[in-house]
Amino acid sequence: MAADLNNFSQFCDMKVKSALFPIISAAVILAAQFLPSCSCGSETQSEETPAAVKDTVYPLGFCTDSFDVVQGTVRSGENFTSLLRRVGMSAKDAYNLTEATSKVFNPRQLRAGNKWSAYFVADTSDVREARYLVYEQDRVNLVVFSLSDSLYAKRIERQVDVVRKAADIRINTSLWNDMLAAGVSPLMIVELSEIYAWTVDFFGLRKGDRFRVLYDCQYCEGDIIGIAGIPYATFERDGKLLQAVMFDQGDGGNKYWNEKGESMKKAFLKAPLKFTRISSGFSYHRKHPVHGTVRPHTGVDYAAPTGTPVMAIGDGTVISKGWGGGGGNTLKIRHNSVYTTAYLHLSRYAKGIKVGDRVHQGDVIGYVGMTGTATGPHLDFRVWKNGTPINPLKMESPSAEPVKPENLHALDSMRRVYISALDSALVSPAAGPQTQNTLN
Repeated sequence: MAADLNNFSQFCDMKVKSALFPIISAAVILAAQFLPSCSCGSETQSEETPAAVKDTVYPLGFCTDSFDVVQGTVRSGENFTSLLRRVGMSAKDAYNLTEATSKVFNPRQLRAGNKWSAYFVADTSDVREARYLVYEQDRVNLVVFSLSDSLYAKRIERQVDVVRKAADIRINTSLWNDMLAAGVSPLMIVELSEIYAWTVDFFGLRKGDRFRVLYDCQYCEGDIIGIAGIPYATFERDGKLLQAVMFDQGDGGNKYWNEKGESMKKAFLKAPLKFTRISSGFSYHRKHPVHGTVRPHTGVDYAAPTGTPVMAIGDGTVISKGWGGGGGNTLKIRHNSVYTTAYLHLSRYAKGIKVGDRVHQGDVIGYVGMTGTATGPHLDFRVWKNGTPINPLKMESPSAEPVKPENLHALDSMRRVYISALDSALVSPAAGPQTQNTLN
């Protein structure tokens, strides 16, 4: 009898489960339809990998599809607190967030024109609450702020892909226009001007000049954001070929050489005159010795007796000579497409020197004086790199030493590999004056 009751009980359990199974299954399916979804960071599931062992990783750390997003740019003069207030935070909460995230984000890093995105809780009412703020410091670096009960900030880097490419550009109108016509980012101009700064005058390019370049291009979300490097390049003019090979000897020095192993960069003199002392350094907040006001002094003052010879620190062309107001007698030299130097307060110029003259490293170009606004005889020496003033005492003075003899064979082998890669990537010059292909 007990056995019969037990069998009957099991039979009932099976009947109940069978009856409930369709109901439970329908409920699960119905509930799944109303769960929030997010396509961010979604992964395709495979039969070999069960879904239970895979985690969904959201690029920003939260499911953006669950929020309403409002985007904008930082306004001119806007600070971090006013931006937080603009997305709905109270002054107190904005202060608390700034304090809680100070080690991750300095509010002074906020820049006008940079993009931001605010993520609000989806709501049909007129009152919405911002839960996250994403600030784009640049194309790659983001800062994500949590604006809810848990106040925090974290930095996120977008993925950057590097693709090796090749380009062949003939100058027809200008380097900028011809690069664009060849489908090459003009960002490469800066890289090429650095490599060929001592051998090619980028202000004097002529029609028919030709660059062939093997380069690494950086992409972020499909857009070009930079040039990661140029392993090999050539510049051709009137049948003369100037090769530049990237080769790192591991000594922290020069990385570009020609096919003979000679440095692509030439050295500068450490100072434009001898037997001197520095009387005033490079500063944006120096108190002027005559006017008494705080103003920038973007040069170095070398105190020296009147008449001390002043030398050009490197080869270049005189681009201006004359009275410079407070700078007195001034001479300016353009050394290449990157560096320009100026020599101020001269008592007189070197005999016969004039605008357009080619000068060489160590040539005397003038003599120390105190013309203009000065309290004593000295040379005010200034340097610009790509049009921006830099501290002459910290300027790069590249080594002119050739590649080490033991590395000559490795340099030549690397050069041949690069030439083969460049030639195989580019179509025949007969197909057109400007072409570009991606290396495999």
